[in-house]
Amino acid sequence: MSADSPQFLDTNILIYAFDISTGQKHQKARALYDHLWASGGGYVSMQVLQEFYVSITRKAPNLLDVEQAALILRDLTKWHVHIPNANDIFAAIELQTHYKISFWDAMILRSAQQSGCGVLLSEDLSDAQDYGGVKVVNPFKV
Repeated sequence: MSADSPQFLDTNILIYAFDISTGQKHQKARALYDHLWASGGGYVSMQVLQEFYVSITRKAPNLLDVEQAALILRDLTKWHVHIPNANDIFAAIELQTHYKISFWDAMILRSAQQSGCGVLLSEDLSDAQDYGGVKVVNPFKV
């Protein structure tokens, strides 16, 4: 996969892409997912893959069965997947402290940084905020 403009997806965007019960958010997230798939510009982390699996099989309004979720994960592993190491944990703690965000959000930001992504697609963090070189874009804001 070659990437024109690498973009990192937060877990919530992936959930919306596969949960048809989320209406317009599903349509928008699915279009983003399809675009990133076609362009080769999709990035995720092990954390995002794990959170997606748990959420889509146990928490989402329209649950997927384990086999469906596993097939999606298998496809997502063809994307660029960041696997954090111990140094990433310490860097995430610095991001958490500096920006006063959750540790888990800081880990996703760190993975986006380490992946060379200037954009994190998410609705969980402040839209248009730059977090250490990664700008958050909420794709659902008009």
